[in-house]
Parts: sequence; structure tokens; C-alpha cells
Amino acid sequence: MDAEIPYLLLTPGPLTTTKSVREAMQVDYSTWDIDYNQRVVEIRNRLVQLATNESGYTSVLMQGSGTFAVEATIGSVIPPDGKLLVISNGAYGARIAQITRCLNISLKELSYPETEPPDLDEIRNYLATDNQITHVAMVHCETTTGMLNPAAEVGKIVAEAGKDYILDAMSSFGGIPLSMESHHIDYLISSSNKCIQGVPGFGFVIANQKMLEQTAGFARSLSLDLFSQWNEMEHKGGKWRYTSPTHVVCAFLQALKELETEGGIQQRYNRYSENQSTLVTAMQKQGLNTLLPRELQSPIITSFYYPEHPQFSFNEFYDELKKRRYVIYPGKVSQAETFRIGNIGNVFPDDMLALVEHIEQVLHAITVS
Repeated sequence: MDAEIPYLLLTPGPLTTTKSVREAMQVDYSTWDIDYNQRVVEIRNRLVQLATNESGYTSVLMQGSGTFAVEATIGSVIPPDGKLLVISNGAYGARIAQITRCLNISLKELSYPETEPPDLDEIRNYLATDNQITHVAMVHCETTTGMLNPAAEVGKIVAEAGKDYILDAMSSFGGIPLSMESHHIDYLISSSNKCIQGVPGFGFVIANQKMLEQTAGFARSLSLDLFSQWNEMEHKGGKWRYTSPTHVVCAFLQALKELETEGGIQQRYNRYSENQSTLVTAMQKQGLNTLLPRELQSPIITSFYYPEHPQFSFNEFYDELKKRRYVIYPGKVSQAETFRIGNIGNVFPDDMLALVEHIEQVLHAITVS
């Protein structure tokens, strides 16, 4: 573990970054500065290149957390008479539905248990029967549990039905290989502090440019108007409409360069997958079992059942691990007592092994005290 950081963040983001990403924030830029805005242009181009090899796609950055980018997309790309089908099997799919309701957009939510994948036949059948549906939204990696949803399969169904596909790839983009064309994605949403390994401060949307251009005037918000934000960046050399998070932008460009140096998304996926398999194997040796079966599990974050011991307290467990410089996540599923461990960020298999050694020691101390 890096001696310069207070602890290792084993969460789905914010996450542990490199020293060089943190150092990139130590320069102050004006938002009108041409050198700064050129960094925005480079980021937008790099994001598109990561998502597709085809022409016709663009990207736009939006201030705020990832949820701001989700709300900007939902509130900006669906026409006044449109209707959104939300496919939900966790807290973040449910949040998309909540956003849709708040914006008074017509909604149908297909909800599934947190530990089960969506029913593809039901989705196909519903799209065939409801002609009012114009858009479909789903979360790719549902970090409520760590489940990897079938984004490509759903994308194909959506495309065959002639609808627009919004994929919340918040915690997966940059860490799991995908492409706009192979997954039939029209709008892909993610943020700066996930698998690209930047810091929090903005989200981004990679979009089919022709479709985005047709959304002018749809936005239900001034500041979260996705088309207007894109139009400003596109025609004014990377300029944001309102004050941009300059330090975060610099850190993100450095993170993008480090992703390239690592070998790109495939190599990062390989590292995250090794982190996750190393963690699960070591945890199972300690009698700690995963919530999801391996075939549904993403390499992003893993949910584990509480140990079967009457004296186990998650808060005590968390605090003791933090004292040892490891920060994990509480569980989020509603039907089981779990905790979660993130496998992404500037962390490696050896970190997973060291973590499990400390978990063993902490659990022993808790259960015998």
C-alpha cells in the first residue's frame, strides 16, 4: 500500500488514485484559458475513442456527481411526449425511475429482484406491446450487489424494437470492454471517479451525435440541459456553459493517459478481474461467501454475506479495518445482511490478499472478545 495515502478505498468510487493523478490537480486554471479548454477537447475525443471505433459519436461533460449526468440525460433526451422503460434490479436502476418520476416523464418500470438478472423475454414482449415507449434505460453494473447486467443482449432487443437505448455505465465504463455499436447504445453515462480512476467532480455522456442534435429544446432543466452543454463545448473549443471543475478535469486527463499506458480497457479489466477472483478465493477460505453466483458477478464490486456469528457488528468490523488503512462499503441489498468490497482503482491482487489477512485478524478479535 502507498505510504502517502491514509487508507485504501475499496469502494465503487470514489476510489484510490495514483499519486500522479492527484498531483495533476495542483495547477490553477481559468475556465476561459485556451490551454485548459484544449484539455477538455482532448478528454472528449479520448472518451469517444474508448467507446467506439466508428464515426458519428460525440461526448459531453456535465458538472456534478454521476447522478447529475444521469438526470441530465433522462431530462434532456426524452421528448415531451416520450415514455421511458426502466429496467431495474437494484438501487441505481430504481434511482433512474425516481428521476423520471420527479421530471414528470411518462414511465414504465420493469423491476426484478436484486439478485436476479432482467428477464429478456419479458423486455422483448413489453416493447412489442407498448407503442408509447421511446427510450429504454438500464444500469450496466448494478453496484447494489455487484451484478453485471446483460447490456449487449438488452441493447439488441431495444434496437430491434426501434427504441433509443440509455445505458448507465457509471461503474463499468473504462473497466469492462464494451462498444457503442456492439451494445447498440445511443447514450452511455459514466463519471470521472470510477474505472477511469480520476477524482469526483463531473459525469459524462457519450452519445450518438445525430440523436443528441435532435434533442434541442427537450431539457426540463437549465443547468442540466445536455444538448446546450454539448453545443457549447462543440462550438466554443471545449468551453463549459457554467464554471467547470478545472482541477478535476486536469486529474481526469492524467487518468485517461494512465489508462492508455496500462494497456487500455482490456488490460484494466484483466487487473480488476484478477483482483476480484483473488479476493473471492481468499474470502471463501475464511468461510465468507458471496451474495451472487460467479456467473452474475462483475469485477467491479463484490457483496459478501455477514459472518454467521452473533457477536459480528459491521460498524465495529468497518472501524477496525479502517484503523488498518482499509475502507470497505456497507451492503445495500434489502433482503440480506451484506457488506461490499470494491475491486477497482489503483489496487492490485496483492492488496486483496493483504486485506483478507487483516479481515481474518479483525474477525478473530471481534468474535473471541
